[in-house]
Amino acid sequence: MHYQPRTIAFHSELLHPALQPDVAAIQRLHNRLFQAGEPTYRNFAVTHEGAVLSNPVARPGAASHAVFLADRFRFAEDHTGLTVEDFAERVGSISAAVVELVGIQVFTAQVVTVRTLVNPRHFREGRGFLRQGLLGLDSEPEEFGRPAHALGLRLVFPPTPEQGNAFNVRVESVPQDPRSLFVENIGTFPPLPVARGLESIAANVQATYAFATANVLAFLARFDAPEPSEEA
Repeated sequence: MHYQPRTIAFHSELLHPALQPDVAAIQRLHNRLFQAGEPTYRNFAVTHEGAVLSNPVARPGAASHAVFLADRFRFAEDHTGLTVEDFAERVGSISAAVVELVGIQVFTAQVVTVRTLVNPRHFREGRGFLRQGLLGLDSEPEEFGRPAHALGLRLVFPPTPEQGNAFNVRVESVPQDPRSLFVENIGTFPPLPVARGLESIAANVQATYAFATANVLAFLARFDAPEPSEEA
Protein backbone atom coordinates (compact mmCIF):
# COMPACT_ATOMS: atom_id res chain seq x y z
CA MET A 1 0.00 0.00 0.00
CA HIS A 2 2.78 2.44 1.02
CA TYR A 3 0.64 5.53 1.50
CA GLN A 4 2.09 8.41 3.51
CA PRO A 5 -0.82 10.07 5.35
CA ARG A 6 -0.31 13.69 6.39
CA THR A 7 -2.49 14.19 9.44
CA ILE A 8 -3.78 17.76 9.71
CA ALA A 9 -6.10 17.60 12.73
CA PHE A 10 -6.71 15.73 15.96
CA HIS A 11 -9.78 16.55 18.06
CA SER A 12 -11.19 14.86 21.13
CA GLU A 13 -14.24 15.71 23.22
CA LEU A 14 -14.93 14.07 26.57
CA LEU A 15 -18.54 14.64 27.62
CA HIS A 16 -19.63 14.59 31.25
CA PRO A 17 -22.68 15.57 33.34
CA ALA A 18 -23.02 19.35 33.48
CA LEU A 19 -21.31 21.21 36.31
CA GLN A 20 -20.14 24.72 37.04
CA PRO A 21 -16.76 25.19 35.30
CA ASP A 22 -14.00 25.33 37.93
CA VAL A 23 -11.61 27.81 36.34
CA ALA A 24 -9.52 28.02 39.51
CA ALA A 25 -8.80 24.30 39.28
CA ILE A 26 -7.64 24.64 35.68
CA GLN A 27 -5.40 27.53 36.69
CA ARG A 28 -3.86 25.36 39.43
CA LEU A 29 -3.22 22.67 36.83
CA HIS A 30 -1.58 25.23 34.55
CA ASN A 31 0.69 26.34 37.38
CA ARG A 32 1.54 22.71 38.15
CA LEU A 33 2.50 22.08 34.50
CA PHE A 34 4.91 25.03 34.56
CA GLN A 35 6.46 23.94 37.85
CA ALA A 36 7.07 20.45 36.43
CA GLY A 37 9.19 21.78 33.57
CA GLU A 38 8.28 22.15 29.89
CA PRO A 39 4.51 22.80 30.02
CA THR A 40 2.03 21.01 27.78
CA TYR A 41 0.17 24.30 27.30
CA ARG A 42 1.84 27.67 27.76
CA ASN A 43 -1.20 29.95 28.07
CA PHE A 44 -4.19 30.08 30.41
CA ALA A 45 -7.34 32.14 29.80
CA VAL A 46 -10.89 32.41 31.05
CA THR A 47 -13.88 32.88 28.73
CA HIS A 48 -17.59 33.20 29.47
CA GLU A 49 -17.88 29.44 28.80
CA GLY A 50 -14.98 28.12 30.84
CA ALA A 51 -11.19 27.85 31.07
CA VAL A 52 -8.78 27.49 28.15
CA LEU A 53 -5.25 26.11 28.02
CA SER A 54 -3.47 26.86 24.75
CA ASN A 55 -0.21 27.18 22.89
CA PRO A 56 0.77 30.03 20.57
CA VAL A 57 0.59 29.18 16.86
CA ALA A 58 2.03 31.01 13.87
CA ARG A 59 0.32 29.29 10.95
CA PRO A 60 -3.07 30.65 9.84
CA GLY A 61 -5.81 28.18 10.76
CA ALA A 62 -3.64 26.36 13.27
CA ALA A 63 -4.82 25.69 16.82
CA SER A 64 -3.49 23.97 19.93
CA HIS A 65 -5.80 24.12 22.92
CA ALA A 66 -7.82 22.38 25.59
CA VAL A 67 -11.13 23.96 26.59
CA PHE A 68 -13.00 23.01 29.75
CA LEU A 69 -16.71 23.72 29.42
CA ALA A 70 -19.69 23.00 31.65
CA ASP A 71 -20.37 19.62 30.02
CA ARG A 72 -17.17 18.57 28.25
CA PHE A 73 -13.42 18.75 27.79
CA ARG A 74 -12.49 19.75 24.24
CA PHE A 75 -8.98 19.16 22.87
CA ALA A 76 -7.82 20.32 19.42
CA GLU A 77 -4.58 20.20 17.45
CA ASP A 78 -4.95 21.67 13.96
CA HIS A 79 -1.92 21.95 11.65
CA THR A 80 0.56 21.71 14.54
CA GLY A 81 2.45 18.56 13.50
CA LEU A 82 1.74 16.79 16.79
CA THR A 83 1.97 13.00 16.49
CA VAL A 84 -0.91 10.70 17.37
CA GLU A 85 1.14 9.29 20.25
CA ASP A 86 1.71 12.75 21.72
CA PHE A 87 -1.91 13.80 21.25
CA ALA A 88 -3.23 10.61 22.82
CA GLU A 89 -0.90 11.01 25.80
CA ARG A 90 -1.84 14.69 26.13
CA VAL A 91 -5.59 14.04 26.15
CA GLY A 92 -5.22 11.16 28.60
CA SER A 93 -2.89 12.86 31.07
CA ILE A 94 -4.58 16.27 31.10
CA SER A 95 -8.03 14.68 31.45
CA ALA A 96 -6.84 12.56 34.37
CA ALA A 97 -5.36 15.61 36.10
CA VAL A 98 -8.57 17.63 35.70
CA VAL A 99 -10.72 14.74 36.92
CA GLU A 100 -8.61 14.60 40.07
CA LEU A 101 -9.10 18.32 40.66
CA VAL A 102 -12.83 18.70 39.93
CA GLY A 103 -14.21 15.29 40.91
CA ILE A 104 -15.93 14.10 37.73
CA GLN A 105 -17.29 10.57 38.22
CA VAL A 106 -18.13 9.54 34.66
CA PHE A 107 -17.52 10.55 31.06
CA THR A 108 -20.77 9.92 29.20
CA ALA A 109 -18.99 9.66 25.81
CA GLN A 110 -15.74 10.36 24.03
CA VAL A 111 -15.69 11.66 20.47
CA VAL A 112 -12.39 11.57 18.56
CA THR A 113 -11.86 13.15 15.15
CA VAL A 114 -8.85 12.48 12.92
CA ARG A 115 -8.34 14.29 9.61
CA THR A 116 -5.56 13.40 7.22
CA LEU A 117 -4.50 13.88 3.60
CA VAL A 118 -3.12 11.17 1.33
CA ASN A 119 -2.08 11.03 -2.32
CA PRO A 120 -3.34 8.22 -4.57
CA ARG A 121 -0.52 6.14 -5.98
CA HIS A 122 -1.84 5.54 -9.50
CA PHE A 123 -3.99 8.61 -10.18
CA ARG A 124 -2.83 12.13 -10.92
CA GLU A 125 -5.44 13.69 -8.64
CA GLY A 126 -7.77 12.73 -5.85
CA ARG A 127 -10.92 13.62 -7.76
CA GLY A 128 -9.90 11.37 -10.64
CA PHE A 129 -9.32 8.49 -8.25
CA LEU A 130 -12.75 8.92 -6.69
CA ARG A 131 -14.52 9.29 -10.04
CA GLN A 132 -12.83 6.49 -11.98
CA GLY A 133 -11.15 4.22 -9.45
CA LEU A 134 -13.63 4.21 -6.58
CA LEU A 135 -16.98 5.15 -8.14
CA GLY A 136 -16.29 3.60 -11.55
CA LEU A 137 -17.55 6.57 -13.57
CA ASP A 138 -16.10 6.79 -17.08
CA SER A 139 -17.24 10.39 -17.51
CA GLU A 140 -18.92 13.24 -15.67
CA PRO A 141 -22.50 12.35 -14.63
CA GLU A 142 -24.83 14.00 -17.14
CA GLU A 143 -27.86 13.93 -14.85
CA PHE A 144 -26.74 17.02 -12.94
CA GLY A 145 -26.20 19.24 -15.98
CA ARG A 146 -22.87 20.49 -14.68
CA PRO A 147 -19.52 19.00 -13.57
CA ALA A 148 -19.03 18.18 -9.90
CA HIS A 149 -16.36 20.33 -8.28
CA ALA A 150 -15.67 17.67 -5.65
CA LEU A 151 -16.58 14.03 -5.07
CA GLY A 152 -16.75 11.99 -1.91
CA LEU A 153 -17.84 8.88 -0.08
CA ARG A 154 -19.31 8.41 3.41
CA LEU A 155 -19.13 5.17 5.39
CA VAL A 156 -20.88 4.63 8.76
CA PHE A 157 -19.86 1.79 11.08
CA PRO A 158 -22.26 1.48 14.05
CA PRO A 159 -21.42 -0.28 17.30
CA THR A 160 -21.47 -4.08 17.34
CA PRO A 161 -21.69 -6.58 20.21
CA GLU A 162 -17.92 -7.05 19.94
CA GLN A 163 -16.99 -3.38 19.38
CA GLY A 164 -18.87 -0.80 21.39
CA ASN A 165 -17.72 2.24 19.45
CA ALA A 166 -18.90 3.75 16.16
CA PHE A 167 -16.83 5.13 13.28
CA ASN A 168 -18.04 7.68 10.74
CA VAL A 169 -15.73 8.00 7.73
CA ARG A 170 -15.58 10.59 4.96
CA VAL A 171 -13.32 10.41 1.91
CA GLU A 172 -13.37 13.46 -0.35
CA SER A 173 -11.41 15.19 -3.06
CA VAL A 174 -9.83 18.52 -2.14
CA PRO A 175 -10.45 21.33 -4.67
CA GLN A 176 -7.67 23.46 -3.11
CA ASP A 177 -5.23 20.55 -3.30
CA PRO A 178 -6.20 18.47 -6.36
CA ARG A 179 -3.48 15.87 -5.82
CA SER A 180 -4.79 14.83 -2.41
CA LEU A 181 -7.63 12.91 -0.84
CA PHE A 182 -9.14 14.11 2.42
CA VAL A 183 -9.86 11.33 4.92
CA GLU A 184 -11.81 11.98 8.12
CA ASN A 185 -12.74 9.45 10.78
CA ILE A 186 -14.95 10.33 13.75
CA GLY A 187 -14.95 7.76 16.52
CA THR A 188 -17.70 7.78 19.16
CA PHE A 189 -17.01 5.74 22.27
CA PRO A 190 -19.33 4.57 25.10
CA PRO A 191 -19.51 5.92 28.65
CA LEU A 192 -16.45 5.58 30.85
CA PRO A 193 -16.85 5.48 34.66
CA VAL A 194 -13.79 7.14 36.16
CA ALA A 195 -13.49 4.39 38.78
CA ARG A 196 -12.59 1.90 36.04
CA GLY A 197 -9.49 3.91 35.09
CA LEU A 198 -8.86 6.36 32.27
CA GLU A 199 -6.42 4.37 30.12
CA SER A 200 -9.02 3.97 27.37
CA ILE A 201 -9.05 7.74 26.71
CA ALA A 202 -5.66 7.57 24.98
CA ALA A 203 -6.46 4.16 23.49
CA ASN A 204 -9.59 5.58 21.83
CA VAL A 205 -7.52 8.25 20.11
CA GLN A 206 -5.12 5.60 18.83
CA ALA A 207 -8.00 3.38 17.63
CA THR A 208 -9.60 6.21 15.67
CA TYR A 209 -6.31 7.08 14.02
CA ALA A 210 -5.56 3.43 13.21
CA PHE A 211 -8.94 2.95 11.55
CA ALA A 212 -8.33 6.03 9.36
CA THR A 213 -4.77 5.24 8.38
CA ALA A 214 -4.89 1.43 8.24
CA ASN A 215 -8.43 0.20 7.57
CA VAL A 216 -9.65 3.08 5.42
CA LEU A 217 -6.44 3.30 3.39
CA ALA A 218 -6.42 -0.48 2.89
CA PHE A 219 -9.94 -0.16 1.48
CA LEU A 220 -8.92 2.67 -0.86
CA ALA A 221 -5.90 0.69 -2.03
CA ARG A 222 -8.22 -1.93 -3.54
CA PHE A 223 -9.33 0.67 -6.10
CA ASP A 224 -6.03 2.48 -6.54
CA ALA A 225 -4.98 0.68 -9.72
CA PRO A 226 -3.28 2.32 -12.71
CA GLU A 227 -5.55 4.72 -14.61
CA PRO A 228 -7.02 3.18 -17.80
CA SER A 229 -5.00 5.53 -20.00
CA GLU A 230 -1.77 4.28 -18.39
CA GLU A 231 -2.46 0.55 -18.62
CA ALA A 232 -0.35 -1.46 -21.02
